[in-house]
Amino acid sequence: MQIKYNSLSAVADLAIENNMSISELVIKEQAESMGLSEAEIKAKMLERYNIMKRAKEEGLKEGLVSVSGLTGGDALKLYKYREKGVNICGGIFTKGLSYALAVNEYNAAMGKIVATPTAGSCGILPAAMITMQEEHGFSDEEIVEAMFTASAVGMVVATIANVSGAEGGCQAECGSASAMSAAAICELFKAGPKACINAVAITFKNVLGLVCDPVAGLVEVPCVKRNASGVATAFMAAQLAMSGIESKIPVDETILTMKRVGDTMSTSLKETAEGGLAVTPCGCAISKRILG
Repeated sequence: MQIKYNSLSAVADLAIENNMSISELVIKEQAESMGLSEAEIKAKMLERYNIMKRAKEEGLKEGLVSVSGLTGGDALKLYKYREKGVNICGGIFTKGLSYALAVNEYNAAMGKIVATPTAGSCGILPAAMITMQEEHGFSDEEIVEAMFTASAVGMVVATIANVSGAEGGCQAECGSASAMSAAAICELFKAGPKACINAVAITFKNVLGLVCDPVAGLVEVPCVKRNASGVATAFMAAQLAMSGIESKIPVDETILTMKRVGDTMSTSLKETAEGGLAVTPCGCAISKRILG
């Protein structure tokens, strides 16, 4: 079985034709292409998931500060606030936000993370998966399988568009991570391939134009908080898609639109630290303090 990963609609259709979930299809294809058993493929993914869980735990520890001193401690602050019971949208939502912050703050502190699909967006998928597991009781195996659905989304986006903030802005980076997470959540709840790709389409429709403007050129401000935004978007898109809401614009067209928007975006808004929040008075002052 071969998958070209140049159309997410085609991946979903192939899964439906073979009476499979997207994860089952991808696991089978990846095992065949890599010359490994499905058990070995899953074991490799479980290793990644365990790294994610450790990053979340480390990111919630007291005293975590990035090398620059710009970030650290916000994840723990939010997590403790959640425990007080003051949760506007419910505890599961606040937990997801805190976990996204935790993993990305740990990345900024030079901790070991899994780039999903990039280091700058590394908190979104772990936050979505760990939160779903803790709140809904999914097994490690179920989480691992859902992550293969996320990987299919990432591979298609990387093939026909891009996942780099330097190429397409944060819509390509955190946007892709959000889309991967939304599809994985739909997979966890066995919503079917069509719901998975609708969740991806809904995600991209809601992040179009998001710029990449790191203060002082560091993947910290506003990147860490955009990871929290990313997991919130994933929760929203998955919930809509699981309820049967469909995107009027097909998924592949939304991905290609994201690429076109990125292509027309000014270079000052694509990870160069020459626009957006990076050139605000405060952003410039931070840059001068850190870089001289």
